Amino acid sequence: MKLFTQLITKLDRTTSINNKVKQFCLYLDSAGDNDKLWATYILSKKKIGRIANTSNLREWAADASGVPLWLLEESYYVVGDLAETLALLLPDEMNGSEITLHDLMKDLLHIKDLEDIEEKKKWVTNQWLNFSQMERFVFNKLLTGGWRVGMSQKLIARSLARHLGKEESYILYCLSGKWDPGSISFEDLFQQSINADDSKPYPFCLAYALKDSTSEIVDINQWQAEYKWDGIRGQIIKRSETVFIWSRGQELITNQFPEIQEEAKKLPNGTVLDGEILVIKGDEIKPFHHLQKRLGRKKVSKNIMVKHPVAFIAFDLLELNGNDIRNEKLSKRFFELNKILKNIERITANKALAFKTIDDLTLFRKNARSVNAEGLMLKDQKSIYHSGRKKGSWYKWKLDPYTIDAVLIYAQSGHGRRANLFTDYTFAVWSDDRQLVPVAKAYSGLTDLEFREVSSYVMSNTIERFGPVRSVHPNLVFEIAFEGISPSNRHKSGVAVRFPRIHRWRKDKKPEQADTLQQMKDLISE
Repeated sequence: MKLFTQLITKLDRTTSINNKVKQFCLYLDSAGDNDKLWATYILSKKKIGRIANTSNLREWAADASGVPLWLLEESYYVVGDLAETLALLLPDEMNGSEITLHDLMKDLLHIKDLEDIEEKKKWVTNQWLNFSQMERFVFNKLLTGGWRVGMSQKLIARSLARHLGKEESYILYCLSGKWDPGSISFEDLFQQSINADDSKPYPFCLAYALKDSTSEIVDINQWQAEYKWDGIRGQIIKRSETVFIWSRGQELITNQFPEIQEEAKKLPNGTVLDGEILVIKGDEIKPFHHLQKRLGRKKVSKNIMVKHPVAFIAFDLLELNGNDIRNEKLSKRFFELNKILKNIERITANKALAFKTIDDLTLFRKNARSVNAEGLMLKDQKSIYHSGRKKGSWYKWKLDPYTIDAVLIYAQSGHGRRANLFTDYTFAVWSDDRQLVPVAKAYSGLTDLEFREVSSYVMSNTIERFGPVRSVHPNLVFEIAFEGISPSNRHKSGVAVRFPRIHRWRKDKKPEQADTLQQMKDLISE
């Protein structure tokens, strides 16, 4: 545990990609195989499951430290990070525990499954009392989640590739999908023959954002254009007569989409498709909020399948007849993709758009919302299917976001370095009877100077306090950008927005000039 804590500390204190890789390599060279396996699992943000909720942890820490619970809560609002707050409560007099990361995780998984909450409390408290302050902080992160040490899957794979002397793409393949540190060894994880596990997906190929111009597109005849759909990115795998559907987040979602699973049985063995899951009714692709009706269900009823039928639009073929063809040119992969999907109903190939000039592409992009797409994908026809992002191969040219002018009505302190500033905001627009109705929360988009200015306003213009939240006099107007909007029964406003963020501070506008709820509802496409 000491060695892992040192690693986390070093990763947290550097922003250098090369230094992060160096530090993880040094850890891999020093740690035992069991610890290396768990460190890889944890840094890869694989799910561990919580031993208790945060309310339990707060109460246990208050009891162990003798600090009143109300004072702990107030301290949390100032510190901004629960794991750090709990670590700071107890005196830093311990020399640290000799327990290995592997043994700690084995005990944690055992305790997690117990029903006796007092037994859990006793175990957690004992760990706190044995750990040094920094070990306690890392332990708390294991309990609460929320790792933010800047180690992407690609950097983890790069470090492991150097340590093991293997190709980075092979390491990424081994790390993908589900694997359990309790049932596989470090050696076995990285000594798989390709496709040894029939369910295993490939690492996804990602695109760079094309923002302000198409200057990256030099020889236009070299590029393929397709609509970029707003659904769930996934891979369909058929091997050994069994179908698996994986999300980009490496969740196995086969059972959530039985109609796609059934159609995928018609695919030849040794086929892997990359594409998008969408609700398609008749010939019409529906907006994302229709797909949300299908998510998070253990069992999908016939009624739901009739109301919100899903399909898979494939845009790449990664495996053909059991052969990995990711290093073939896109043009060849796309040709084979169209052949293989000829007689399959709910799995279709994405259409390549016919264009001759940049102006043609601009027009397709402009009209994307009319077909419920969120922009265009531009792909070099000679490109291979690489892992992660590689500039120059694939670009996403998204539509400009929706925007509204809204009034700041609530503010809350941020976390980490923003703990002493009010940076988490709730925004409202006007209802028909001229009442401000909350419609979005956002915490990004302003400069540090602007955050300090807004914080000063909040402190001087607070109306009421609700724990860490303050209501403020509604005088500040901000332009809020978001990717999509849908009807919602869970929100008082009746609408929900996707990925809201602050676009700019509208100091030129008065609150009465902010937009209305009806204007937002007019943006919804059924």
